[in-house]
Amino acid sequence: QVQLVESGGGLVQAGGSLRLSCAASGLTFSSYAMGWFRQAPGKEREFVAAIARVGGGTYYADSVKARFTISRDNAKNTVYLQMNSLKPEDTAVYYCAADRTLGHSELVTTAAYAYWGQGTQVTVSS
Repeated sequence: QVQLVESGGGLVQAGGSLRLSCAASGLTFSSYAMGWFRQAPGKEREFVAAIARVGGGTYYADSVKARFTISRDNAKNTVYLQMNSLKPEDTAVYYCAADRTLGHSELVTTAAYAYWGQGTQVTVSS
């Protein structure tokens, strides 16, 4: 079965950096679009970044543009989220998601993804 395992979360001071990883198994990784989402306490899960399965096009929420970078290594079945210039408002549980069927317009939609990881906590202190 498809498994997504996130890692790399932790506690960092504002202005610092973290790199999240999501290792995928049980799927043909290169055939899947991958996304990162986050959920802060008391808030709904929201889109952060996505990378298409074909062409590698990337998409970002306005709140993270120019600070976060999503990338994928198809040889390692892994997607990454490099997070720079972190802010306290970036504090959340970060989730990796995968789906084989999404068109580009659907990549930002939480409900569109079929598979999810268990999440990794990111805490940014001020």
